[in-house]
Amino acid sequence: MAPRKKQAIFEATLDLVAAKGYDGLTIEGVADRSGVNKTTIYRWWPSKAALLGAALVEAELLEFDPPDTGSLRGDLTAMVDAIAKLLDDPPTREVAVAALGAAVRHPELDTRRFFADRFAREQEIFQRAVRRGELDPATDPMLLVDLLAGAVWIRVIFRDLPLTENFARDAVGAVLDGVGCSSAS
Repeated sequence: MAPRKKQAIFEATLDLVAAKGYDGLTIEGVADRSGVNKTTIYRWWPSKAALLGAALVEAELLEFDPPDTGSLRGDLTAMVDAIAKLLDDPPTREVAVAALGAAVRHPELDTRRFFADRFAREQEIFQRAVRRGELDPATDPMLLVDLLAGAVWIRVIFRDLPLTENFARDAVGAVLDGVGCSSAS
């Protein structure tokens, strides 16, 4: 399939999910929005779950290039800012919420590929940090990503609160430096 047609299909898929949620996503609706015959779509993706799973990983709208600022702190701050933008701006916010909700209710929608793809790309950040001596090789990069991305999800999606201008910097600082608790005697 031509890359242009494929992106048109993915764009239509994500637009429909953002507008109508997973339950409102249909191959027929994607065909109408993309101008591609539904038999062509079914030839490549046998179900709406397979189509949405592919769109989440391959759509230009959700592209992710790992930042390379020259430092772990800078890279993580840029990564948190990118996640915040994804979850705070339409239509990606609606896509993320619909996909998360659908993944919980519809096991046929396997979002593990999306998260595995993102994490594979994020690995570069941690590999560079280890080479620069900024990160202990025994550090669990997935734990760091989960702590930082989870903080954004909780604040933006579940609490529906705005992010402060320094949220990314502060979140990264809390993870890398700790929170500086002092004990009272």
